[in-house]
Formats: sequence, structure tokens, C-alpha cells
Amino acid sequence: MVFSTTEKINSSSSDPMKQASDVLKVSERLVSMLVKPTNTYDNVNFTRDAVEAQIFMVGPNVTLDKIPQLSTTNASIDIDLIGIAKNNLHTISAAVAFMSYNTMEDLLKPNFFNTSDNTVKTMMSTVITATLPKTTNTTLTKPVNFTLKHIREFVSGGNLSCVYWNISEWIVNGCSLVNTNSSYTLCSCLHLSTFALIMETSRITTKDDPLMELVNLVAVIMGLVFTGLALLTFAFCRWKPGVNNVARINLCISLLSAHLLFLLTQQFINLIKPHKELCAVISGVLHFFFLSCFVWMFIEAVLLFICVKNLSQISSKQRAVFNSRFLIVIGYVIAVVIVGVSVGLVPEGYGSEQCWIKRDKGFIWSFLGPVCFILAINMILFINIIISLNSTLKKLNAEVSRIKQTKIMVFKTLAQFVILGCHSILSFFTDNKMIEILFLILNSQQGTFIFLVYCVLSDEVRQQYVKWMRALLSSLKSRTIKSAPQKNTGN
Repeated sequence: MVFSTTEKINSSSSDPMKQASDVLKVSERLVSMLVKPTNTYDNVNFTRDAVEAQIFMVGPNVTLDKIPQLSTTNASIDIDLIGIAKNNLHTISAAVAFMSYNTMEDLLKPNFFNTSDNTVKTMMSTVITATLPKTTNTTLTKPVNFTLKHIREFVSGGNLSCVYWNISEWIVNGCSLVNTNSSYTLCSCLHLSTFALIMETSRITTKDDPLMELVNLVAVIMGLVFTGLALLTFAFCRWKPGVNNVARINLCISLLSAHLLFLLTQQFINLIKPHKELCAVISGVLHFFFLSCFVWMFIEAVLLFICVKNLSQISSKQRAVFNSRFLIVIGYVIAVVIVGVSVGLVPEGYGSEQCWIKRDKGFIWSFLGPVCFILAINMILFINIIISLNSTLKKLNAEVSRIKQTKIMVFKTLAQFVILGCHSILSFFTDNKMIEILFLILNSQQGTFIFLVYCVLSDEVRQQYVKWMRALLSSLKSRTIKSAPQKNTGN
């Protein structure tokens, strides 16, 4: 009954440290009541919603050489309890109580870790307590080792500290970090108390930049609008028989889906994050859509390369090789296979703080690996395309307006650089503010460049736009005439 009461931790308490102190004291007293005399050894375990506990007792006739590791869901302890019992000469007995509090961080906040530098402090483990109840001589014969499971994603470059609670703050005296990886940290301490694992990260990495948020929001919305217009144009315009728009249509679909889902996720991130399964599913779907985007960029680069080499649109013979079904299989199945393999190998790799791929165990390379490979191939194809276009321009008839033609070809070439995703190379240099803004704008405007290159700069499409506008104006004009009031000419 008492443990059920102590589980109701109130994080809005006016004095959280006093409330936490009361909970810890009550818990330790209750656990000490579970210790009973034994000639050999005995143990007691219990689990509540907010606390897990293990009590291990040894007596004078214990036959164990080593105490089994005491463990809870998120932590474990190694202690030389037999050595401690031997130091109690009168009873030759000892007991250890190990408790893990799942919600104690709401009271003993990581910000109580007073360090001089301006950093963001994050609780990386549950709060644990280890005591020696009903043991006269509590002197440790060996340092106590704690293995703490990370309850949050480990940030590369973060500084971890093994700390213990000292009345009003977290301190590190007597505790040291032995070993760590992306999932667990091993701490060693010279005394028993209430412990935790706290990570410090640079405040700059977690600080929201209002300017970047505004630029990102406006750029993504603008990109979505033009991507949608390009998709409608590809779907409803009448194209010449030799034109193959399959790659462009599916690239627009993938871009539209990826950026729209990403935008909605970031806008409602605070509502989504509490639902870990939903967050993981969204990150997996985003992984698929963004990979599909890059695969379709690769397909578009190959088709454009063939087109430039042949100095015309892909012929019907070539379209038999690159038919729509074959391209769709390549465009989506590759992304499905990569995501499927990633889920099979590291199922917990999805669902970071931003509902994206976690960086644990290098899992981010399940996305960066294929992207870097595609970018390298696209860059090679892009350079070949530029060389071929330059050769073509030199062979143009002198009567053709070289200035106008050159301007159009230069713009189309630069736009193709964005459409093929080569601008993503800038993402490796986003430490510079201007480069970061440039990358953000170019990355969100791929649909805009597709619309400009393949729709606005196409004489065939512009003519159809003019027909549509005339038809629309004519329809509006006829409706206006019909709805206008008629004059009564009667007597």
C-alpha cells in the first residue's frame, strides 16, 4: 500500500527534492523490513509500476563463491556481499537492497547536476538506489559496479557522467565511468547511494533557430506547391510519343510524400513522440520515401544521360528496354529491400527524438550508404552530361541565337544539378550557416526546379498552359454573363 502511494510522484511539486527525499527514505525503510535472518542465502523480488527491487541476503553458512548479479529492467549491480558479511564478525551476515525508480527523474532532475559550463543535461538512465540494510559494518571490500541501460538515444559527442545524489545535487565524487557504448554504460563507485547517468551536450546543438525554422517551413511549403503542379502537368498534359515521364512522375510522388510527411511530423512532433511505435513507423516510412527519391533521381540521371548521348528523346526501341513497369520495380523495390533489411537487422534503429533514424551502432548508414553511392554515380553522369552538352552547343548552327540558347542550357544544367540530388553533397558542410540555408532551400525546391525545367521551359507545355488558361477564362466569362441580371425591356 505504501509503495502504491509513493509511486504517485508529482513533478509539479513546489519542493521536488524534499518529496524525492521522502520517497527514498520510505522505500529504504520498507525494503529493510523484508530482510530476514538466513543461515545460507535468500532473496526477495518485487515489481511495481514505478519501482523494481531486489534484496539479497547471506548468512554464516553461505556456500556461494560469488553473489549472483542483481538486476532490474534497466540496471544491474555487482557487489562483493560475501566479503562484506565476513567483515561483520558477530553475525557473519549481510544484505543488499537494489531498487530502480522509473519516474524519479521527474523529481531528481538532471539539471541538479551543477557544472560550470553552459550545457544541456539529459538523464540517460533510470535512478537507482543501493543500500546495505540491517548490516552493521557497511564498509565495502571492493568498488561496486553498476551497469545502466540508456533510456534515451545516445548523442554523438555527448559527455557522460556517473553521478550520485548528495542531499541537494548530483555529484561525481567517488564514482567513475568504466566503459560505455551506444546502449549501456558501466559505472564503478566506492560507496552506496542513489545513482544515475547524466549526459551533457552542447546547448547549440539542441537550440531551435527561429530563422531556420521559418526558412524551412516556407521553403518546404513552396516546394510542395510546385511539386504538385509538376505532377498535375505530367499527368494531364499531352506529350509526344517519344517522351518518357515515368521517372519524373514517380520522383514527384516520392518528393511530395516525403516532404509532406516530414513537414507534418515536425509540426506535430510533441504529440507523436510519446507514442514510440508510431514514431518508429513514421521514421521507417520516411526512410522509404527519401530512399525512393534518390533512386528515382538516379533513374532520371541515367535516362537523361542516354537522351543527351542520342541528342533526342529516348526512342521507342529504348523505351522497350526501359518500360514503365521495369522502372517502377527499380524505383520502389530497391527502397523496400533496403528498409526491410534494415528493420530485420536493427529493428530498434527507428524512432529517434525527431522520429527519424537513430545513430546508434552506425544505423544511419542504412540511409547514408545508398545515398552516397547514388550521389557518386549521379555526379559522374552529370559531368558527362555537361561535357556532352558543351560539345553539342559548339556544333549549333551559327544562325541560331547562341546567347539565348546558352542561357537556357546553363539554367537547365544547374537545375539538373538539383534535380539529380547532387546538391546533397552540401549536407556534409552544414557547419557554415550560409551553406546550411543554401542546402535547405535547394533540398526543398527539387519539385520547383522540375516544374521549371520540364514544364515552364517546354514550348509544348506552355502552349497547353495557354489553352487551359483561355478555356478557364472563357468558362468564367460565360458564367458571369449567365449570372448577370437581365434588363426588362417590356412596357
